[in-house]
Amino acid sequence: MNLRILKFAMIIALLNSSLCLAGKQNTIKFSEKSYQKDSITGSGISFSEINEQEVENLALLGKVWGFLKYHHSEIASGNYNWDKELFKILEETKSASTNKERDQILLDWINSFGEIKKNKTKDTADDAYLKPDHKWITTAITSAELQNKLLEIYENRISSSKMHYVDYASKSVKNPAFLNEEAYENIPYPDTGIRLVGLFRYWNIIHYFYPYKDIIDKNWNSILSEYIPQFVETKNELEYEKVFLKLIAEVKDTHANLSGETNEISKELGTYFPPVHLRFINDQLVIDDIYESEKIDQLPVKVGDVITKINGKKISEIVEEKIPYSPASNQATRLRNISYLILRNTESSSNIQIKNENGLKEVELPLFKYDDLDFYLLFRESSETKSYKILEDNIGYIDLGIIKQKEISDIKKELIDTKGIVVDIRNYPNDFVVYSLGRFLVPKRNSFVKFTTMNLNNPGEFNFDRSKKLGSNKKSAYQGKVVLLVDERTQSQAEFTAMGFQAAPNTTVIGSTTAGADGNYSRIILPGGLATGISGIGVFYPDGSPTQRIGILPDIEITPSLEGIRNGKDELLEKAIEVINK
Repeated sequence: MNLRILKFAMIIALLNSSLCLAGKQNTIKFSEKSYQKDSITGSGISFSEINEQEVENLALLGKVWGFLKYHHSEIASGNYNWDKELFKILEETKSASTNKERDQILLDWINSFGEIKKNKTKDTADDAYLKPDHKWITTAITSAELQNKLLEIYENRISSSKMHYVDYASKSVKNPAFLNEEAYENIPYPDTGIRLVGLFRYWNIIHYFYPYKDIIDKNWNSILSEYIPQFVETKNELEYEKVFLKLIAEVKDTHANLSGETNEISKELGTYFPPVHLRFINDQLVIDDIYESEKIDQLPVKVGDVITKINGKKISEIVEEKIPYSPASNQATRLRNISYLILRNTESSSNIQIKNENGLKEVELPLFKYDDLDFYLLFRESSETKSYKILEDNIGYIDLGIIKQKEISDIKKELIDTKGIVVDIRNYPNDFVVYSLGRFLVPKRNSFVKFTTMNLNNPGEFNFDRSKKLGSNKKSAYQGKVVLLVDERTQSQAEFTAMGFQAAPNTTVIGSTTAGADGNYSRIILPGGLATGISGIGVFYPDGSPTQRIGILPDIEITPSLEGIRNGKDELLEKAIEVINK
């Protein structure tokens, strides 16, 4: 798990910051050919209404276009500007009055790229965890000739070594890297043709390269038809960004969001931020921290206050409005993300209704520019110089949010004789320590995780890799109790680390459901200078139990109470100490 990239991506996604995440590649080279990639200023295609037949036509075109992009030897190797080729055929295909006419247009189009080169090299697995979904070829296409042409292309598909648009980001991890995609960053509100390129690009990436496609709530094949009218009918840049964000939210992956160079969603949210940190506790929006201690006396609220309304609207109503535009693996993480944005505003104050031990009252909460606040998202960085210490009763404590690899040897020496160790993973690990620290905390070498990774020779296929092991059989390994603290802030590498330490037989997990987004992050470039991402590999327990959307389930479920927040108590830590002292 790449620490710096993931931290950066999470912050950018949640804040919707204005940042250019896409760059052009001017010259693209491939087998004996090269071309200068054009800076396209538009597709020349614009329409704002669409009927049912046209939706059906375009949905099939999007699937055929993506299929050829990742399978056809001439196209998948980059010998054509594939976006431009779509523009050439898009309006004619859309306007076909019958399925027969449409299928013939598509067949003639495919034939224009030459004969199919024979390539019988195969690298597929009969027992694959996920297999390619090509059912649409026989269910959505009327023409037997077109069906056979696509099946012929599949049987003679390109080998992975020649693919132009996708590769392994890492040969060892095998999450996808999506390459050579035009960002159209000079067109913040793309015309209809480029908007549909964005939709088709994203749909096909999920269809062929998302390891958790099988647990998307909706039938992914039907998503394309559902969203074509929405992409066609957007009237401005804000609507375009919102419909893309809504589409991304369908995947339900906390690694996914929307960011970009010019971001109208960010403008709509505003440039004023609350001076307080918010968190949903048992569906109540609670102030759990004040960003600036010197502002505490100036504020009409305090830690532990519950916000029940913002500008006259109930919190529950605001949440319902935001859910369709809040990509997240589960509800706990969705609420986490909403809490960061719910008080952001275009005005310098908000009227809020608060509830505390004195009852209900309305107050005017001042808001501030981002640079004027000691703002943080998931957790406040600790001021401690060391990540470890010994608490009362000879109990060790390790804060992974500030841990450094160089501390591991000292941790082993100083905590070896403690009664138990609390490992706080209500954060994002500052260093990748699952193996180095795991060799100390897990006294017997055990399998703790296995992955599914894509097979580039057969897009859409995912296979289990062998299980990874962790721990040490040496007597120097820790023999005491280990307690892990987790909650909705425990995400990605943090979840992977928790899985590793769970391999010890004396480990107890305390807290609440984690973010449910595991697997190395893969970035996706979208038209309009936008970007998103996905969890790029599947992460499972050794017995095949999933982690995506489910997260790390606690052995003892506990969330902070209002009383605990108001009194500055860390109730999860208190429970951990109680478990160790039993």
